[in-house]
Amino acid sequence: MTVIEKIEEVRDAKWFSNLTTAIIIAYASILGFKTIGEVETHYSLFLQFADYFVTIYFVFEIAIKMVAEKKFVNFFKNGWNVFDFAIVAVTLLPLESSGFAAIARLLRVFRLLRLFTARPELKAIIDMLIKAIPSIIDIVILMFIIFYIYAIIGNFYFAELPSGLWKDFLVSMLTLFRVLTFEDWTDVMYEAMEVYPWAWIYFVTFVIIAAFVFFNLFVAVIIGEMQKIQEKDMKDEIHEDSKKLDVLLEEIQGLRAEVKALKNKKES
Repeated sequence: MTVIEKIEEVRDAKWFSNLTTAIIIAYASILGFKTIGEVETHYSLFLQFADYFVTIYFVFEIAIKMVAEKKFVNFFKNGWNVFDFAIVAVTLLPLESSGFAAIARLLRVFRLLRLFTARPELKAIIDMLIKAIPSIIDIVILMFIIFYIYAIIGNFYFAELPSGLWKDFLVSMLTLFRVLTFEDWTDVMYEAMEVYPWAWIYFVTFVIIAAFVFFNLFVAVIIGEMQKIQEKDMKDEIHEDSKKLDVLLEEIQGLRAEVKALKNKKES
Protein backbone atom coordinates (compact mmCIF):
# COMPACT_ATOMS: atom_id res chain seq x y z
CA MET A 1 0.00 0.00 0.00
CA THR A 2 1.39 3.38 -1.04
CA VAL A 3 1.53 6.48 1.17
CA ILE A 4 -1.34 8.11 -0.76
CA GLU A 5 -3.51 5.03 -0.26
CA LYS A 6 -2.79 5.09 3.47
CA ILE A 7 -3.75 8.77 3.64
CA GLU A 8 -6.96 7.99 1.72
CA GLU A 9 -7.71 5.23 4.21
CA VAL A 10 -7.24 7.67 7.12
CA ARG A 11 -9.46 10.28 5.43
CA ASP A 12 -12.29 7.78 4.91
CA ALA A 13 -11.90 6.06 8.29
CA LYS A 14 -14.77 6.27 10.77
CA TRP A 15 -12.40 6.93 13.68
CA PHE A 16 -11.00 10.01 11.91
CA SER A 17 -14.51 11.42 11.47
CA ASN A 18 -15.33 10.66 15.12
CA LEU A 19 -12.09 12.30 16.29
CA THR A 20 -12.89 15.47 14.36
CA THR A 21 -16.40 15.49 15.82
CA ALA A 22 -15.09 15.06 19.36
CA ILE A 23 -12.57 17.91 18.92
CA ILE A 24 -15.23 20.26 17.53
CA ILE A 25 -17.61 19.47 20.42
CA ALA A 26 -14.80 19.97 22.94
CA TYR A 27 -13.91 23.29 21.30
CA ALA A 28 -17.56 24.34 21.46
CA SER A 29 -17.50 23.68 25.21
CA ILE A 30 -14.31 25.75 25.53
CA LEU A 31 -15.93 28.67 23.70
CA GLY A 32 -18.83 28.45 26.13
CA PHE A 33 -16.49 28.52 29.14
CA LYS A 34 -14.65 31.54 27.71
CA THR A 35 -17.83 33.59 28.12
CA ILE A 36 -17.49 33.14 31.89
CA GLY A 37 -15.16 35.88 33.08
CA GLU A 38 -13.67 33.98 36.04
CA VAL A 39 -12.90 30.90 33.96
CA GLU A 40 -11.18 32.94 31.26
CA THR A 41 -9.09 34.74 33.88
CA HIS A 42 -7.90 31.62 35.73
CA TYR A 43 -7.51 29.32 32.74
CA SER A 44 -6.43 31.77 30.05
CA LEU A 45 -3.25 29.78 29.25
CA PHE A 46 -5.19 26.53 28.85
CA LEU A 47 -7.83 28.19 26.69
CA GLN A 48 -5.15 29.73 24.49
CA PHE A 49 -3.41 26.36 24.14
CA ALA A 50 -6.75 24.70 23.21
CA ASP A 51 -7.34 27.35 20.56
CA TYR A 52 -3.90 26.75 19.02
CA PHE A 53 -4.41 22.98 19.15
CA VAL A 54 -7.75 23.15 17.32
CA THR A 55 -6.26 25.46 14.69
CA ILE A 56 -3.34 23.10 14.06
CA TYR A 57 -5.65 20.07 13.94
CA PHE A 58 -7.95 21.70 11.40
CA VAL A 59 -4.98 22.60 9.18
CA PHE A 60 -3.73 19.01 9.52
CA GLU A 61 -7.17 17.63 8.59
CA ILE A 62 -7.47 19.87 5.53
CA ALA A 63 -3.96 18.85 4.46
CA ILE A 64 -4.90 15.16 4.69
CA LYS A 65 -7.99 15.75 2.54
CA MET A 66 -5.95 17.66 -0.04
CA VAL A 67 -3.15 15.08 -0.25
CA ALA A 68 -5.65 12.21 -0.48
CA GLU A 69 -7.04 13.59 -3.73
CA LYS A 70 -5.48 12.13 -6.87
CA LYS A 71 -5.53 15.62 -8.38
CA PHE A 72 -5.22 18.71 -6.19
CA VAL A 73 -7.90 20.52 -8.20
CA ASN A 74 -10.44 17.81 -7.35
CA PHE A 75 -10.41 18.96 -3.74
CA PHE A 76 -12.02 22.27 -4.71
CA LYS A 77 -14.64 20.61 -6.93
CA ASN A 78 -16.47 19.48 -3.80
CA GLY A 79 -18.55 22.26 -2.25
CA TRP A 80 -18.11 20.90 1.28
CA ASN A 81 -14.32 20.91 0.88
CA VAL A 82 -14.44 24.55 -0.21
CA PHE A 83 -16.62 25.29 2.83
CA ASP A 84 -14.07 23.65 5.17
CA PHE A 85 -11.14 25.37 3.51
CA ALA A 86 -12.81 28.80 3.74
CA ILE A 87 -13.52 28.42 7.48
CA VAL A 88 -9.98 27.27 8.25
CA ALA A 89 -8.39 29.95 6.05
CA VAL A 90 -10.43 32.77 7.57
CA THR A 91 -9.63 31.70 11.14
CA LEU A 92 -5.89 31.69 10.28
CA LEU A 93 -5.92 35.39 9.43
CA PRO A 94 -3.72 37.35 11.93
CA LEU A 95 -6.45 39.63 13.26
CA GLU A 96 -5.86 39.25 17.02
CA SER A 97 -3.22 41.98 17.23
CA SER A 98 -5.06 44.33 14.87
CA GLY A 99 -8.13 46.51 15.18
CA PHE A 100 -10.22 43.52 14.10
CA ALA A 101 -9.65 41.49 17.26
CA ALA A 102 -13.39 41.38 18.00
CA ILE A 103 -14.03 40.01 14.50
CA ALA A 104 -11.32 37.38 15.03
CA ARG A 105 -13.06 36.18 18.20
CA LEU A 106 -16.36 36.04 16.34
CA LEU A 107 -14.84 34.04 13.49
CA ARG A 108 -13.81 31.33 15.94
CA VAL A 109 -17.47 30.53 16.49
CA PHE A 110 -17.79 29.59 12.82
CA ARG A 111 -15.37 26.72 13.41
CA LEU A 112 -18.30 24.90 14.97
CA LEU A 113 -19.86 24.75 11.50
CA ARG A 114 -17.17 22.20 10.67
CA LEU A 115 -19.37 19.73 12.53
CA PHE A 116 -21.59 19.60 9.42
CA THR A 117 -18.77 18.19 7.32
CA ALA A 118 -17.27 16.03 10.07
CA ARG A 119 -20.47 13.97 10.36
CA PRO A 120 -21.67 12.39 7.08
CA GLU A 121 -25.17 12.11 8.58
CA LEU A 122 -25.36 15.86 9.21
CA LYS A 123 -23.98 16.52 5.75
CA ALA A 124 -26.77 14.40 4.25
CA ILE A 125 -29.38 16.37 6.19
CA ILE A 126 -27.95 19.70 4.99
CA ASP A 127 -27.86 18.42 1.40
CA MET A 128 -31.49 17.37 1.75
CA LEU A 129 -32.50 20.80 3.05
CA ILE A 130 -30.63 22.52 0.22
CA LYS A 131 -32.46 20.38 -2.34
CA ALA A 132 -35.76 21.25 -0.64
CA ILE A 133 -35.14 25.03 -0.93
CA PRO A 134 -37.02 25.50 -4.26
CA SER A 135 -40.16 23.86 -2.87
CA ILE A 136 -39.80 25.72 0.42
CA ILE A 137 -39.52 29.04 -1.44
CA ASP A 138 -42.80 28.29 -3.24
CA ILE A 139 -44.49 27.56 0.10
CA VAL A 140 -43.08 30.77 1.61
CA ILE A 141 -44.40 32.79 -1.34
CA LEU A 142 -47.84 31.24 -0.92
CA MET A 143 -47.69 31.93 2.82
CA PHE A 144 -46.73 35.56 2.17
CA ILE A 145 -49.79 35.95 -0.05
CA ILE A 146 -52.00 34.61 2.76
CA PHE A 147 -50.29 36.94 5.26
CA TYR A 148 -50.72 39.88 2.90
CA ILE A 149 -54.45 39.29 2.43
CA TYR A 150 -55.12 38.76 6.14
CA ALA A 151 -52.99 41.79 7.09
CA ILE A 152 -55.00 44.05 4.77
CA ILE A 153 -58.28 42.68 6.14
CA GLY A 154 -57.06 43.01 9.74
CA ASN A 155 -55.94 46.60 9.22
CA PHE A 156 -59.25 47.47 7.54
CA TYR A 157 -61.41 46.21 10.42
CA PHE A 158 -59.20 46.38 13.55
CA ALA A 159 -57.09 49.50 12.97
CA GLU A 160 -58.93 51.46 15.69
CA LEU A 161 -58.40 48.92 18.47
CA PRO A 162 -56.67 50.45 21.53
CA SER A 163 -53.75 47.98 21.48
CA GLY A 164 -52.50 49.40 18.16
CA LEU A 165 -51.71 45.90 16.87
CA TRP A 166 -53.40 46.65 13.53
CA LYS A 167 -52.56 50.32 13.04
CA ASP A 168 -50.84 49.79 9.69
CA PHE A 169 -49.92 47.06 7.23
CA LEU A 170 -46.47 46.24 8.65
CA VAL A 171 -47.67 46.08 12.27
CA SER A 172 -50.56 43.87 11.11
CA MET A 173 -48.02 41.48 9.52
CA LEU A 174 -46.10 41.29 12.82
CA THR A 175 -49.34 40.69 14.70
CA LEU A 176 -50.21 37.84 12.36
CA PHE A 177 -46.75 36.36 12.92
CA ARG A 178 -47.47 36.52 16.65
CA VAL A 179 -50.75 34.68 16.05
CA LEU A 180 -48.88 32.12 13.92
CA THR A 181 -46.47 31.37 16.78
CA PHE A 182 -49.42 31.09 19.23
CA GLU A 183 -47.90 33.79 21.46
CA ASP A 184 -50.98 34.94 23.45
CA TRP A 185 -52.93 34.94 20.21
CA THR A 186 -56.22 34.45 22.06
CA ASP A 187 -55.71 37.85 23.75
CA VAL A 188 -55.49 39.45 20.30
CA MET A 189 -58.61 37.58 19.19
CA TYR A 190 -60.69 38.45 22.28
CA GLU A 191 -59.78 42.13 21.96
CA ALA A 192 -61.10 42.13 18.39
CA MET A 193 -64.20 40.17 19.42
CA GLU A 194 -65.16 42.92 21.89
CA VAL A 195 -65.81 45.16 18.88
CA TYR A 196 -66.58 42.55 16.21
CA PRO A 197 -68.12 39.32 17.67
CA TRP A 198 -67.50 37.54 14.36
CA ALA A 199 -63.72 38.21 14.56
CA TRP A 200 -63.09 34.65 15.78
CA ILE A 201 -63.75 33.46 12.21
CA TYR A 202 -60.88 35.65 10.98
CA PHE A 203 -58.40 34.31 13.54
CA VAL A 204 -59.46 30.66 13.50
CA THR A 205 -59.31 30.45 9.71
CA PHE A 206 -55.88 32.12 9.70
CA VAL A 207 -54.54 29.69 12.32
CA ILE A 208 -55.90 26.68 10.41
CA ILE A 209 -54.49 27.85 7.06
CA ALA A 210 -51.16 29.33 8.16
CA ALA A 211 -50.24 27.24 11.19
CA PHE A 212 -51.61 23.79 10.41
CA VAL A 213 -51.77 23.58 6.60
CA PHE A 214 -48.48 25.32 5.83
CA PHE A 215 -46.61 23.61 8.65
CA ASN A 216 -47.67 20.23 7.26
CA LEU A 217 -46.60 21.37 3.79
CA PHE A 218 -43.09 22.09 5.10
CA VAL A 219 -42.98 18.66 6.75
CA ALA A 220 -44.25 16.99 3.56
CA VAL A 221 -41.54 18.66 1.45
CA ILE A 222 -38.77 17.60 3.83
CA ILE A 223 -40.08 14.02 4.07
CA GLY A 224 -40.35 13.91 0.27
CA GLU A 225 -36.69 14.93 -0.09
CA MET A 226 -35.67 12.31 2.48
CA GLN A 227 -37.50 9.62 0.50
CA LYS A 228 -35.75 10.76 -2.70
CA ILE A 229 -32.34 10.47 -1.01
CA GLN A 230 -33.20 7.01 0.36
CA GLU A 231 -34.39 5.86 -3.07
CA LYS A 232 -31.19 7.20 -4.65
CA ASP A 233 -29.07 5.37 -2.05
CA MET A 234 -30.99 2.14 -2.71
CA LYS A 235 -30.51 2.53 -6.47
CA ASP A 236 -26.77 3.13 -5.95
CA GLU A 237 -26.52 0.00 -3.78
CA ILE A 238 -28.42 -2.07 -6.36
CA HIS A 239 -26.15 -0.70 -9.09
CA GLU A 240 -23.04 -1.60 -7.09
CA ASP A 241 -24.41 -5.10 -6.41
CA SER A 242 -25.20 -5.59 -10.11
CA LYS A 243 -21.63 -4.57 -10.96
CA LYS A 244 -20.26 -7.14 -8.50
CA LEU A 245 -22.55 -9.80 -10.00
CA ASP A 246 -21.38 -8.94 -13.50
CA VAL A 247 -17.75 -9.33 -12.39
CA LEU A 248 -18.55 -12.70 -10.76
CA LEU A 249 -20.35 -13.89 -13.89
CA GLU A 250 -17.37 -12.90 -16.05
CA GLU A 251 -15.02 -14.77 -13.71
CA ILE A 252 -17.27 -17.85 -13.79
CA GLN A 253 -17.40 -17.74 -17.58
CA GLY A 254 -13.62 -17.42 -17.68
CA LEU A 255 -13.25 -20.44 -15.38
CA ARG A 256 -15.65 -22.45 -17.53
CA ALA A 257 -13.64 -21.55 -20.60
CA GLU A 258 -10.42 -22.64 -18.90
CA VAL A 259 -11.98 -25.93 -17.72
CA LYS A 260 -13.31 -26.58 -21.22
CA ALA A 261 -9.89 -25.86 -22.71
CA LEU A 262 -8.26 -28.29 -20.27
CA LYS A 263 -10.79 -31.02 -21.15
CA ASN A 264 -10.12 -30.52 -24.85
CA LYS A 265 -6.38 -30.91 -24.25
CA LYS A 266 -6.89 -34.15 -22.32
CA GLU A 267 -9.17 -35.58 -24.99
CA SER A 268 -6.73 -34.68 -27.69
